[in-house]
Amino acid sequence: MADYKDLASNIIENVGGASNVDKVIHCITRLRFYLKDEKKANDAAFEDMAGVAGSLYNKGLGQYQVVIGPAVADVYDEVIAQLGDRVVDTEATEATTSETEGDNGGNKPTNIFGWIAYGFKVLIGTITGSMIPVIGLLAAGGMLNGFLTILSDPKLLGWVSPTSTTFTLVQSMAMAPFYFLPVLVGFTAAQHMKSDPLTVAAIGALLIKPEVVAIATGKATAHFLGMPINATFFGLPITVPNYAYTIFPIIFAAWLARPVGNFFKKHLPVAIRSIFQPLFTIFIVGSVVLVIMGPVITLLSSGISVAVNALINWNYALSGLIIGGLYQVLVIFGLHWMVVPLIANEIAQQGQSPLNALVNFTMIAQGAGALAVFFKTKNANLKGLAGAGTLSAFAGITEPAMYGINLKYGKVFWTANIGGAVGGLIAGLFHLHMYGFTGSLVGFPSFASSKDNPHNLLIFVIASIATIVVGFLCTYFFGFSDKDLDKKTKTVAKKNVFKDAVQ
Repeated sequence: MADYKDLASNIIENVGGASNVDKVIHCITRLRFYLKDEKKANDAAFEDMAGVAGSLYNKGLGQYQVVIGPAVADVYDEVIAQLGDRVVDTEATEATTSETEGDNGGNKPTNIFGWIAYGFKVLIGTITGSMIPVIGLLAAGGMLNGFLTILSDPKLLGWVSPTSTTFTLVQSMAMAPFYFLPVLVGFTAAQHMKSDPLTVAAIGALLIKPEVVAIATGKATAHFLGMPINATFFGLPITVPNYAYTIFPIIFAAWLARPVGNFFKKHLPVAIRSIFQPLFTIFIVGSVVLVIMGPVITLLSSGISVAVNALINWNYALSGLIIGGLYQVLVIFGLHWMVVPLIANEIAQQGQSPLNALVNFTMIAQGAGALAVFFKTKNANLKGLAGAGTLSAFAGITEPAMYGINLKYGKVFWTANIGGAVGGLIAGLFHLHMYGFTGSLVGFPSFASSKDNPHNLLIFVIASIATIVVGFLCTYFFGFSDKDLDKKTKTVAKKNVFKDAVQ
């Protein structure tokens, strides 16, 4: 905080002093000053100021913006401490930090492929923006789960029995953020998209309510296009998948809740609005998610699981290359959960899972990408987030690395996946076997058997090293630079197509 105090003092001095500041707010990377006279700001001073990535004046918004990066909230707090509450605009800050990124490099798409790319970019921006606030929880849960694996696995320390209540309680601490992810992400996604956070969180709770989960895991009464019909909704046969651990359905709900909620806010009398607005929103949005998203997710997941199974049966090495490079794309959209039953079935029937052996290296690869960012960035906050994401990914939980680092900075996700493709290819070429569920580096006991392959554990070690080295080097040299922290901000300011795209 001493560093932030000095930095805040320097920033205030170079925007013209405290007397020149009317208001100050912040977004995800920038301090935004409303100045009495913007000409008093010293642009040159910000070019070389430690802790500042640059400055710009947005004439359309009347804001002098100082680019900080991930530490912006801490610097903002210190600026407010020095200037006083007179410059605070809480409502404007909340609105700014929840905006959806809209930069497209300064140009609107001109063809169908451009619009598809733009739409995918906005989608990824929405997903990462919704996930960022819960990344710390996921990283903590991932690391705790990794430590528990080491403590409980009889091939490692074996100090805690997997059948004990201690194991159950500690595992619950670790996995609670993941199980209740629809609730947590529902709240943050609603903040991001300006719908009601509590209403959307309640819809997230609906999706993981024990009775709904029981329907999802229960016996189907019929099948349609490969989908299990396991429920009816006002007489309409529907399929209800297991929504635990998923994020895409609740992000869709957060998006839909805004127009639905605003409609009832506008048309309901004030006297009954506080009750009936959330009532109608929960019912309408919840119904749409259950009736539409469930079948869509199940249909896509079923098709993917069939394709994955066919690929592995056809050519193990080639499937290692493809699955190792692309599997984490399924994780982004929650489509990987229909692959999990394939893994469970393989382990139950054969005692090992070739599919899980390949998926394992996609986890390691995402950790390798975050590790490269950790070593390359000079930004202290980003370094801390990358370190936590790396440890979590190596413990078998990729979400903190993916959503906090790799997807957020675009190329990192793909350069890391190159490492996963290489690891998967090696695993396939040498017929690697995996005898358990626990994956990534902490899951090495799942490979500690020679009954199907005399060099199984050695192959795992070699493939893991190759995954880390390739993923790390590709990301370090081609996937990330600290310039990525503020590149989009400067592009937006220069082109001024989308007035104020938040990084």
